[in-house]
Amino acid sequence: MSSERSDLTGGCLCGAVRYTAGAEALGNAACHCGMCRSWSGHVWASGMVPKDALKVTGAPKWFRSSGDAERGFCATCGTSLFWRADGADHVSVGMGTLDEPIGQQLERHIYTDFKGDYYDIADGLPQEKSA
Repeated sequence: MSSERSDLTGGCLCGAVRYTAGAEALGNAACHCGMCRSWSGHVWASGMVPKDALKVTGAPKWFRSSGDAERGFCATCGTSLFWRADGADHVSVGMGTLDEPIGQQLERHIYTDFKGDYYDIADGLPQEKSA
């Protein structure tokens, strides 16, 4: 389900980093890969927004988590905010950081072959393994 809003806003726990997306989030997915689980503390749920539509206030820190992607977080409170692949035209925004009501729902699960052994995926959404 896509958003009925076009003015998505959000930010970190302490308020030091805020953002507006200026567009609806697309491709809302829960990523179950080991890096996302480690970074977020469980599952990284995010939606993609156009890179040019994302306006950020404050200064998120960026961590290069792989050879082709990096993750943005608040240096003050540690909130996991963004994921972006090098050269991509979109940024993934953490759904848990969006101001409510967000008008968003998960659409699918990705990298399910790497999911933790401590939980089940039982919501009936499509599940995609790694390529």
